[in-house]
Order: sequence, then C-alpha cells, then structure tokens
Amino acid sequence: MIDANEQVLLVDRADRVIGVEGKLEAHRTGALHRAISVFAFNACGDLLLQRRAAGKYHSPDLWANTCCSHPRPGEQTMNAVMRRMGEELNVDIPLQYKTKLIYQADVGNGLREHELVHAFVGQINEQPSPNPSEVSETRFVSLPIIAKEMRQNRQQFAAWFRVYMTVHRHELDAMARGVVKKS
Repeated sequence: MIDANEQVLLVDRADRVIGVEGKLEAHRTGALHRAISVFAFNACGDLLLQRRAAGKYHSPDLWANTCCSHPRPGEQTMNAVMRRMGEELNVDIPLQYKTKLIYQADVGNGLREHELVHAFVGQINEQPSPNPSEVSETRFVSLPIIAKEMRQNRQQFAAWFRVYMTVHRHELDAMARGVVKKS
C-alpha cells in the first residue's frame, strides 16, 4: 500500500535534486527520481531475493533484489537504505555504496520507473524475518540460477531487476565476488 503523502526526490542525470514529487505521480509520469537498491549476498555469493508482497501498488508478487526504495526529502541516502532494510526485512547489516545506475522500465498499470539508483552491497548469512506487508518470501539464489530462471519465465521478476540482471550483470558479478572474497 502506498502512502499518499510519500514523496521522492526528482533529479537530473547528474543526480542533482531538482524538485520533489509524490511517489505515485512520479511513477505515472516517468519522472527521473533518486532510488536505492541493495544487493545482499551470503558467503557463497548467492543473492538474497525478495518476493514483493501482494499488496504493493506496483509489481506485486514479483521477485526482486534484496531491497529497493527511495530516500525521502531531507534523508541521507544511507539512512534510507538502513530504514528500508529494517522496514522490509527486519535486518541491520553493514552495507557499502558501490555505484549509480540509471534505468527506465514499464511496471504495468500505466506506471513507469525512471530511476537514478544508488546501489549498495553487503553480506548477509541469516535468513531474514520479512515484514509481510512488504515482502511475502525470501530466498538465496546464485546469479547464474537467477539468469536461468529469468530466461524460463521473465514475468516472475520485477522489471528493474530484469534490467539489473541484463544491462548491469557484470556489476552484480563483481559485487558477488567482492562479498565472497571478504568471507
């Protein structure tokens, strides 16, 4: 369920804030806005996936990366990451900023993602206890198995995660290798 008062930060391609807009309206118009994405891997290099809850206003019941959301106006990006990891998965793990990614994707029902994403990586070896209003299920899966599952049934994955796994796959592979190396 979307909070009618929730706002996102509109940004230009250089990630400079140029305004604020309601979250739903930004997704209706496809306005470029700042987002966050977390890729948490276990010591074997398997990515923690989450299945979005059925009540989500877009992309319900689809598999996505560990955590995705938006910083609020006035909120530091890392604080938004930690807030959403707690709200969605009830976990608090060390995370490291890795890179910025830009993508656009149609998410159905007249909604469009156009995000400049701050991507974070971390290691998690515990099974999270997700908030059922946010996440219905989690699982650890290797990137090659995810790619195979996507080839077999693309529609079970969120549009942005399909972009990450195709356009940005080399960056995800490097993130996974970095976590395994640290173990």
